[in-house]
Amino acid sequence: MEAVLFDLDGTLVDTAPDFIRILNALRQTQGKPALENAVIRAAVSAGARAMIQVGFPEHAVDSPEFIQLRQQFLDNYGLGLDQESRLFDGLETLLSQLEQRGIPWGIVTNKPRVYSEALLKGLHLDQRCAVLVCPDDVSRTKPDPEPLYLACKKLGVTTENSVYVGDHIRDIQAGNNANMTTIAVGFGYIVAGEHIEDWQADHCVQTVAELIHFFNS
Repeated sequence: MEAVLFDLDGTLVDTAPDFIRILNALRQTQGKPALENAVIRAAVSAGARAMIQVGFPEHAVDSPEFIQLRQQFLDNYGLGLDQESRLFDGLETLLSQLEQRGIPWGIVTNKPRVYSEALLKGLHLDQRCAVLVCPDDVSRTKPDPEPLYLACKKLGVTTENSVYVGDHIRDIQAGNNANMTTIAVGFGYIVAGEHIEDWQADHCVQTVAELIHFFNS
């Protein structure tokens, strides 16, 4: 194993609490009651547009109202994106173990760099993360393998001897397309009715403990 790459939201970091807080605060400004956490949590991996669709379904996605709400949501997120977001419980142990073994770990995400860098800095992970690839860095995003190829190139490793861990089918598709070993995790933001076993990952784990066991087996 030459390197381990992670998706960011819902795989490495539990960012849902900040998204939930910010979206419900925005709903409050529009005179709407708070949504249940689980409803917003399921939309996190799909990005800001999907969360505004969940929070304000009465607006068409190309309407001025929708665009304005989305921008306000992003502005508010940028101001407080690390207030409640944390590594998933147990993942600090895994990252430390990889570092002790001399195996670099990095992040390949569809989250824009301005937010990804700020989040990693806020969580004091920016100096530990060996590589960060965001949509800003490539012409094609996941599920295309281009971001994973770029990450491995930056690390000087081969995709064939590297691992990609994700909580969305596009993560697994990207990893498979790059000929990496793929691990689907069930502790992330899985949409109701979806089964990670259907994504054709090389391995599926439901808990962080199972993920740690995989890397130590």
